[in-house]
Amino acid sequence: MTKAKSWKDGGVKKSSMIKDKSARSRWKQRMKQKEDRKAVQEYERTLKEEAARQKEEKRKRIEEKQKKKEENERKSEVVQVIRNPAKLKRLSKKQWKKIRKS
Repeated sequence: MTKAKSWKDGGVKKSSMIKDKSARSRWKQRMKQKEDRKAVQEYERTLKEEAARQKEEKRKRIEEKQKKKEENERKSEVVQVIRNPAKLKRLSKKQWKKIRKS
């Protein structure tokens, strides 16, 4: 360009040096990345739902087991019916706690 700098040949602008592939390929690439992200998010959501469902099932099983255990304990108890109400007046607090009203 200038005679003082002979080693520089005719310069080319940087914008014209970069050859743009095409807007379509970049658009397709972005759309593919977006779809991939959506797929990953969907997969993560299904995993979380599955874990929550399993946790809920486990909690229900534990509750049912506890209820069954209490029921069996009540069935196996030896119960004595108190017919004389005067006996109830003589009971201590500890004994009152043990009494089950039916």
